[in-house]
Amino acid sequence: LTVMGDTGMELNISPPDNAVQQDSLFSMTDMFLISLITGLFTYWFFFRQKKEEVPDLPKMQTVVAPVRDSSFIEKMKKTGRNIVVFYGSQTGTAEEFANRLSKDAHRYGLRGMAADPEEYDLSDLSRLSEIDKSLAVFCMATYGEGDPTDNAQDFYDWLQEADVDLSGLRFAVFGLGNKTYEHFNAMGKYVDKRLEELGAQRIFELGLGDDDGNLEEDFITWREQFWPAVCEHFGVEATGEESSIRQYELVVHTDLNMNKVYTGEMGRLKSYENQKPPFDAKNPFLAHVTENRKLNEGGERHLMHLELDISNSKIRYESGDHVAVYPANDSSLVNQIGEILGTDLDTIMSLNNLDEESNKRHPFPCPTSYRTALTYYLDITNPPRTNVLYELAQYSTDADEQERLRKMASSAADGKALYLSWVVEARRNILAILQDMPSLRPPIDHLCELLPRLQARYYSIASSSKVHPNSIHICAVTVEYETKTGRVNKGVATSWLKNKVPNEKGSNSVVPMYVRKSQFRLPFKPSTPVIMIGPGTGVAPFIGFIQERAWLKQQGKEVGETVLYYGCRREREDYLYREELARFHQEGVLTQLNVAFSRDQAEKVYVQHLLKKNKENIWKLINEGNAHIYVCGDARNMARDVQNTFYEIVAEFGNMSQPQAVDYVKKLMTKGRYSLDVWS
Repeated sequence: LTVMGDTGMELNISPPDNAVQQDSLFSMTDMFLISLITGLFTYWFFFRQKKEEVPDLPKMQTVVAPVRDSSFIEKMKKTGRNIVVFYGSQTGTAEEFANRLSKDAHRYGLRGMAADPEEYDLSDLSRLSEIDKSLAVFCMATYGEGDPTDNAQDFYDWLQEADVDLSGLRFAVFGLGNKTYEHFNAMGKYVDKRLEELGAQRIFELGLGDDDGNLEEDFITWREQFWPAVCEHFGVEATGEESSIRQYELVVHTDLNMNKVYTGEMGRLKSYENQKPPFDAKNPFLAHVTENRKLNEGGERHLMHLELDISNSKIRYESGDHVAVYPANDSSLVNQIGEILGTDLDTIMSLNNLDEESNKRHPFPCPTSYRTALTYYLDITNPPRTNVLYELAQYSTDADEQERLRKMASSAADGKALYLSWVVEARRNILAILQDMPSLRPPIDHLCELLPRLQARYYSIASSSKVHPNSIHICAVTVEYETKTGRVNKGVATSWLKNKVPNEKGSNSVVPMYVRKSQFRLPFKPSTPVIMIGPGTGVAPFIGFIQERAWLKQQGKEVGETVLYYGCRREREDYLYREELARFHQEGVLTQLNVAFSRDQAEKVYVQHLLKKNKENIWKLINEGNAHIYVCGDARNMARDVQNTFYEIVAEFGNMSQPQAVDYVKKLMTKGRYSLDVWS
């Protein structure tokens, strides 16, 4: 028998000795095995029993998070309200108008509340008649290409699907839109029409505000006719002049722990120190700027390309999406406001809603300092609206100045004209008004209550996530102009972005941002031809589109014709992404590169002129190739001129009348083959 020793060497053992050892070995082995099996069985049995036993633990009391009351009817009954003003707001203006209307109600012996439709169950509209003298008002902004705002999307979906009797509901609608856009006030018009279809009673005509004109004046004109209609319908009268009613009370904190003070966060306290996905409007990601370079070679303007690092953020984006950035106001403007009002800007305070039932406890994150509020939370650069002037008038110690402010806030024709010329056209912001009215020195807390929120700025993303998964690129032009008063006004976001220093530690290189999804998308099939029209910074999303088409080609996909119509002022001055576009064209990814230089010759040449020049090729791509058309840039002139050019091309080569050609292009839009990403 050969046995392996500890060393692994073979040991030769004589037979007699081996027999004795074998008897002994077997008995020892048997005992060992029996002990092992018994032990394992006991352990298994014990372990199994333990697993199966359910210990009789004391029952823990379940802690349930408080559920938000989604019934606005119950809230109105509880607080004695009879008018609810819902707002669909993207930039804060519709919300502001809703607050003004709800505050108006007290003048007529009524009580109003402004409400975000996202926070309530709108099917309760059918129950509003349970409340005496009840009325629902809707301030609805239209966003993008006739879409509802983000916070009104659920309400819009409900309206489309609703099969409910609203015969007891009395309503009125004021829409906020812009006539330079194709679907002017689509949301306001739809809500007004749909509520009537469901049986609701309109007590005043639909108001259509135009931001391309004078939205404030449109609202005031509608509002001054709306309230008399309400009075007539309910048989009530105005109780007196419009009076100033504070919505928030000031609380100054002298010994508060600084860890409980907001320093610029949009939602969760300390969210900038402890970043947690998902990132959105209320929880932006702090992206580091890794590149900030000037794109243009000359001229007075500053055009720039920035790259934001989104590594480890779990943020995903597609070509055509928008990046939203939260800017900060210029510290010199903030300091000047503090100096004029004689305020210690580092005072820690809270503005608390006097209406304890309100969902909105503060006008901005509190507690915070006046400096933080004026820097990150409040809009101090846009001309203030008339309601702000009216509220501020009481603090003017000079009779003439007080009268001037009240006049501009009135609905009288000469008052509207004065407001238009002195405030809007002169682009006077709150600082300029304080400077030009020496006796006007309001308490800073009331000023902070009145000023609208500083909004995020949106930019078309100038990169493809297929090529740059951890980076988002921005193309922007700084805004700077001289006003009629001789002051130099600067764009909040672009001036702030211009000063971002790449790869530097601290806030100088950080941008709070999030991604907003868009419908501006490349065709599903890479082989589908695309025609892109984007002069100036309108070229931004097309840089991403072209990058993506190049990537698809590298993957071996069949990529259709990729045609770009780009325009700028002068070839040697502001030809953006010249090298990149030339390289794409040379590589064959960009099959056509058509560039209009508007000021390099006596007669101005724009993108629409180049479209007309290549009209036969354009028609072939549309008609035979099923090409998708994309337009990005200025809505007021360029987008309209380009659209008219397409009408002409379709009419000529499709043998259609003008109305037929218009209908043809509209159908392309409906099918998603003519997409717009425009601004005014």
